[in-house]
Amino acid sequence: MSEETTTTATPAAAKPAGGGGANNEIRYLTPIAIETKKDKYCRFKKLGITYIDYKDADFLLRLVNEQGKILPRRLTGTSQKYQKKVAQAVKRSRHLALMPYVADMLK
Repeated sequence: MSEETTTTATPAAAKPAGGGGANNEIRYLTPIAIETKKDKYCRFKKLGITYIDYKDADFLLRLVNEQGKILPRRLTGTSQKYQKKVAQAVKRSRHLALMPYVADMLK
């Protein structure tokens, strides 16, 4: 009889305390990176653009969101030098009414 009690007690002690005895999943401490993020780059440096024309509203619309706000550097990847030029061009374009200051669903 002492053998029977040891055999019944052994499976109960072998179960993990977490309650997931039936699941034999591999769990990682850090999440697995499935998608790789795209590297940000300055499109102006890459294409060799030195002057940002404030009269080209179609090009400037790519650098603002649907509400008409200028997209920040952390989203576009534009360098600081060209981000200042973009901001100045957008502001000049708005002043001459080539672009709206505020818009509902601009794009």
